Amino acid sequence: MARAARQPFRVYRVGGSVRDELLGRAGGDRDWVVVGATPELLTASGYKPVGSDFPVFLHPDTREEYALARTERKHGRGYRGFEFFASPEVTLEDDLARRDLTINAMARDEQGRLIDPHGGEADLRAGVLRHVSPAFVEDPLRVLRVARFAARLGFVVAPRTQRLMREVAASGELATLAPERVWQELARGLAEDHPSRMIQVMHACGALAQLLPEVDALFGVRAAGRRNMDAGTHLARALDWAASHQLTLPARYAVLTHDYAASMVEDDPRSSHTGAWRSRVRRADAISARLKVPTECRDAARLLARWKWVIDRVDRCTPASILGLLQAADAWRRPERLDTLLTASAAIASSIRGARADYVPARLLRDALQAARSVDAGAHARLVSNKHAGHGRNVAIGKAVRAARLAALRDWRRTLE
Repeated sequence: MARAARQPFRVYRVGGSVRDELLGRAGGDRDWVVVGATPELLTASGYKPVGSDFPVFLHPDTREEYALARTERKHGRGYRGFEFFASPEVTLEDDLARRDLTINAMARDEQGRLIDPHGGEADLRAGVLRHVSPAFVEDPLRVLRVARFAARLGFVVAPRTQRLMREVAASGELATLAPERVWQELARGLAEDHPSRMIQVMHACGALAQLLPEVDALFGVRAAGRRNMDAGTHLARALDWAASHQLTLPARYAVLTHDYAASMVEDDPRSSHTGAWRSRVRRADAISARLKVPTECRDAARLLARWKWVIDRVDRCTPASILGLLQAADAWRRPERLDTLLTASAAIASSIRGARADYVPARLLRDALQAARSVDAGAHARLVSNKHAGHGRNVAIGKAVRAARLAALRDWRRTLE
């Protein structure tokens, strides 16, 4: 920031990069606050204005974002109900006081000295997430941010902060959050090292009941088919298993939306054709629609709700059921969808105490896919085309290829006996 250093204003690095530096984590984007300047002064110094909510500028050399020090005032409901005030008289301490957590309210000056008016460094050492001021309750999004930071850092929430989070949840202001914003925070939390902490923190303060009531209802309910395991505990273990094995976001989302408390149907392969799975699919679709999740996540949750029962019993299911699963996942053209489905299933099954280290159904289904792939669909299409013409040809080709794949799966099944 050589060019900025010659200007009559002071520049501070703030927020996440200072926090992560103290934690010894690799730094991401750096945020800067400018004290004692006006928009006109920054523009005259070569900074390019961006954003419309409050004065933010791009540095002329580094292109990093520099924001004028500002304060804020609540004037309505929701996380958008704020007015921002930026002037040369606003101090760095004023700016830091409006931030959510003490660990995010630290700065370094141009000489690298730490400025920590709210004890953020001590909270980092203690592993505590603590609010900066009572104004924490003015922004409902902060409840989700605290939960996400718990997932990222594994920290505990300070008791007084927990009380403020419960106050926000009880106020109804979480309902003012846009679904896209809720999903953004949930997705970031799911991608962290301890996603179960996000769910547990949200459950403890009442936010989970507001935003994901289907998931909140799992706590205190016995997991389906599991003795001495709470369904919420099973969910938490499965999410952390997914994180430790670096599963994709669609797979982690499918794990989150799985109904751990669903009643188990009779141990009969024909039960996969009953209406039992339909309620699970409706449940997953309802969550996905409410959060407006990306298509890949929605489809992963739906596939898991529909086919998890078949996957767990693949060694006992009919070749027709297995073929139906492979077709539903579009496994021939999009094998990553089947992989998402199998890894999510593995997370759920492997997070049970005493489970095998390897999830056998995943291996069997990958073998089954290879067996079905051995069918030369093109050869069957050419053979049928020579015998049929007109509109019925495509139907005949589909039936012939399906029959050949079923035969291949029957042969594969015999190798397991």
